[in-house]
Amino acid sequence: MATDLERSAERGLSQPTAGRSAVDLATVLGILAAVILVATAIVLGGSPGSFVDGPAVLIVFGGTFGVTTACFSVADMISSMKDVGRTVFRTHHDVRAVAVQMLQIAQVARYRGILAIQSYLPVLEGQPMLVQGLNMVIDGTSGDEVERIMLREVQARAQRNARSVSILRKAAELSPAMGLIGTLVGLVQMLSNLEDPSTIGPSMAVALLTTFYGACLANMVFNPLASKLERNAAEDMLTNHLCVTAAASIGRQENPRRLEMLFNTMLPPSQRVDYFG
Repeated sequence: MATDLERSAERGLSQPTAGRSAVDLATVLGILAAVILVATAIVLGGSPGSFVDGPAVLIVFGGTFGVTTACFSVADMISSMKDVGRTVFRTHHDVRAVAVQMLQIAQVARYRGILAIQSYLPVLEGQPMLVQGLNMVIDGTSGDEVERIMLREVQARAQRNARSVSILRKAAELSPAMGLIGTLVGLVQMLSNLEDPSTIGPSMAVALLTTFYGACLANMVFNPLASKLERNAAEDMLTNHLCVTAAASIGRQENPRRLEMLFNTMLPPSQRVDYFG
């Protein structure tokens, strides 16, 4: 019976479940649709060129970026930009398939020994967290120690994601404020040159467009990206906790059926596994 289970696991591992790196269409199409609809309304209203103003762009975009950077750090800003890039171009994992693959690895480790899983690590290159844990198990680290180390890594990743979300939220908060500052700048310029009617139009353009740019930037870019980053971080957190549980269980040499039970306490009801029947 053990041989049948072992062969079943190996057959599954020969067809690994790899993550699919692709554009997140919901994010891209949602933001793009909002921009297109606003742009269409502007064009249908006539004179779309009047909605483009260099000083307004500098005040809102430059001011938002500068003040947000002042609130955090350059390294935090670079890290958040990378996280936004990973949000748009995201590697998707089927959580249930990942759980099944971990059960297969646990099955091989139980019936062939811990060292036997070393040959399967290339199959798991799309799961760096799991590979890290399994390498520690192969090196002889106890299951409890593996769990402690990996949980610290999971916590560090969660903190980084939370920081990136807070940066986007802060930018969404600051962009309308920079728009208000631009409005005040435009009004001051207009009121200080009332004797020259030719300056009233450009000053009013700055005053109104900065508010427009700030509102669009906050509600059409920063807030949606922050919400999507939070959602993706929650999905990654679930996958990472599955990896921690699997590596720790294998390190303790527990029965894979117990690991399946633990997985099903963590997975949503629609994604629970029934690998052992």
